[in-house]
Amino acid sequence: MKDKAIRIEKDSMGELEVPADALWGAQTQRAVNNFPISGLMMPRQFIAALWLVKWAAAGANSELGLIQSDLAVAIQKAALAVSEGEYDAHFPVDVFQTGSGTSSNMNANEVISHLASESLGKAVHPNDHVNMSQSSNDVIPTCVHVSAALAIHNRLRPALKHLSKALEKKADETRDIVKTGRTHLMDAMPVTLGQELDGWRSQIDHAGERLADTMKRLTALAQGGTAVGTGINAHPKFGRKVAVLLSERTGVPFKQADNLFESLSSQDAAVETSGQLRVLAVSLTKIANDLRWMNAGPLAGIGEIELPALQPGSSIMPGKVNPVIPEAVAMVCAQVIGNDLTVAVGGQSGNFQLNVMLPVVAYNLLQSIEILATASICLADSAIAGFTVSTDNINQALGRNPILVTALNPVIGYEKGAAVAKKAYKEGRPVKDVAREMTDLTDEELDRLLDPASLTEGGIKH
Repeated sequence: MKDKAIRIEKDSMGELEVPADALWGAQTQRAVNNFPISGLMMPRQFIAALWLVKWAAAGANSELGLIQSDLAVAIQKAALAVSEGEYDAHFPVDVFQTGSGTSSNMNANEVISHLASESLGKAVHPNDHVNMSQSSNDVIPTCVHVSAALAIHNRLRPALKHLSKALEKKADETRDIVKTGRTHLMDAMPVTLGQELDGWRSQIDHAGERLADTMKRLTALAQGGTAVGTGINAHPKFGRKVAVLLSERTGVPFKQADNLFESLSSQDAAVETSGQLRVLAVSLTKIANDLRWMNAGPLAGIGEIELPALQPGSSIMPGKVNPVIPEAVAMVCAQVIGNDLTVAVGGQSGNFQLNVMLPVVAYNLLQSIEILATASICLADSAIAGFTVSTDNINQALGRNPILVTALNPVIGYEKGAAVAKKAYKEGRPVKDVAREMTDLTDEELDRLLDPASLTEGGIKH
């Protein structure tokens, strides 16, 4: 096999070989050589954010008169090309790298330098020009925030709104279907299917509200803090200008953080965001498991609904169909809860003036956002929107539910009610029939007091 062509690059540590067709330089290659750990690259959203920050930095430096306009334009042109995914193959650095993310920052600097130099016809230096007024120590925390904020704004919150609308529509369609409520997985007082689904909708809406509140902290950026938070080698207005340019470009209201020392040394906003994603994962797990229980059967389970049949459910049992979408969603939620622990551990690793687990925080945070967004859409479109209601099964169970006797408590008392319920359950008879025998209530009174639909409205029946 013919050896792959190489070229020689050098940095402050000396010379080394780089693939001839690679757009990166020596520092990126050192990272490739040093971290052959997982084969996991930094997420696409993070790379896009990194290039947007480089675009904004060049613009801010130009506005402040710190860099020649032709250099700034070349850097911005190259940065935007990369942000759109054109050069993703030239970001080979493993997630498990230096904790500051310096390798990824230099990867960006070197690739932009290469592209800008080619287009401009003169040298654009990765450190002196592309990284002007910046440090990896403020660029990477900024990119964690920018990438997560954009992913939530563009992907997750729209997905949650989509799921909420699907639940709202299904709740409206089923608002008059009365079913047996369940507590401790045991029969309880009736509810409507619409009430049940509307509870799920409320969970999703509250998740969106929590994320919206978290965005106030997530959109505060470390840019301008440079090495340790003091802003050494950066113009005092640089960080604010970067935030303004990013806001104009993305439509998300970014701002410079009030305290740059906090922004470099901690990842509290990322930990908070991950915590809100965990809450959403818990909510989605509850919804997914409720769907699985309600779909259980078709003969030996609860069998209140039928989820859409999407694929054969067994390699050995013909005709079996499984609740594959709720199962997939539940697995996504398990992953997100695990990711949250990783982000929390990463957040603890702020030592003095710098957090040193930034790449793994970014990776897990962005994965959680992305899979929650896609899972929410799948749940809405492939489970909620298409399930059908098994009204015969619902009505049969509702009619035999001895817990309906609860509605008689204000009239006949708890002890008498318990006796009616036990007899009805033991003999497999409707509560109404047994109550007719054991109380002085008329048929008219029993019909009114034990009407399942009226019992879903709460209050005391007289």
